[in-house]
Amino acid sequence: MANLGMFDLTGKVALVTGATHGLGMAMASGLAKAGATLVINGHSSDEKIARAIEAYAKEGVTACGYRFDVTSEDEIQEATARIEKEVGPIDILVNNAAIIKRVPLLEMAVAEWEEVIKTDLTGVFVMSKSVVPGMIERGGGKVINICSMMSELGRNSVGAYAAAKGGLKMLTRNMATEWAKHNVQVNGIGPGYFATSQTEPIRVDGHPFNDFILNRTPAGKWGDPDDLQGTAVFLASQASDFVTGQVVYVDGGILATIGKPHGEA
Repeated sequence: MANLGMFDLTGKVALVTGATHGLGMAMASGLAKAGATLVINGHSSDEKIARAIEAYAKEGVTACGYRFDVTSEDEIQEATARIEKEVGPIDILVNNAAIIKRVPLLEMAVAEWEEVIKTDLTGVFVMSKSVVPGMIERGGGKVINICSMMSELGRNSVGAYAAAKGGLKMLTRNMATEWAKHNVQVNGIGPGYFATSQTEPIRVDGHPFNDFILNRTPAGKWGDPDDLQGTAVFLASQASDFVTGQVVYVDGGILATIGKPHGEA
């Protein structure tokens, strides 16, 4: 019989960046429901963090919120010290905070490109650089980097995002390579297309992109954000102690297939 206690996160402190909404919130909820003490990060406003904490509470989840910019080394170091003093040592770091700018490459300003790279790639490096030394000192930890199908595929108008997420896949592998000897496992999660408030306007019958996703995904549906929880808990728990440097794609099978001809059942 399986030892389900291997997935128990009781006593662990999990920091999830960018977890005030969407997929980050879903993964953070999963970690908390598995027993972790949840700390979330936001950047835009204290009010947004407060609203997120209320939303977690409605699900029976207690969360602590901290506002800081994942691209600012000074803010990260200050926040990390505060979290470890006020909540406890960070055992699980989920690097989820990211932005996307849908601009064709030839029309994208260099400043826009650099903002995406700085947030989605450099921010993960700076965030991990602040948290992981404590994990090493304590004898281990878990880092989960939120990658994307754009870590593997290109798509019109998201070149900067794809470059950042492709880089994040390789950063994940290099972090894993360097830190495995310290019992720090580093893995990634690559979400497919999910039913969120952001995708709601295009998830209607007859919308070209909705039809495309349903046709392109072997599972024939959009993902439910809660579908990410099991993968997040697995990678955060001792069940994955010998798993490192991997990206787990939770995509309903998209990356497994070339797709099917238009009109094929």
